[in-house]
Amino acid sequence: MTHSLDRNWRGIAKTPGVCGGDACIAGTRIPVWMLVDYRRLGTSDSELLNHYPTLSATDLANAWVYAQTHPKEIELAIRENDESKDKVN
Repeated sequence: MTHSLDRNWRGIAKTPGVCGGDACIAGTRIPVWMLVDYRRLGTSDSELLNHYPTLSATDLANAWVYAQTHPKEIELAIRENDESKDKVN
């Protein structure tokens, strides 16, 4: 069952038990924070679409809008992921 978001975010879902409940592209395990992080590293939208062939340009547009309206949530998820990588290394 998809968790209800603050607003109706078409194409973005939070599902308990999937990717830690993070906001993902609906129907996938691709978290919005990961796409934002790739973008910050200089990955273009076309590169993301090539790397994730199940995504559409609309999916990316939805992710960017979601990230823009939920910056604290996205920043926290990126930071937590970075910290977990540091623990592994």
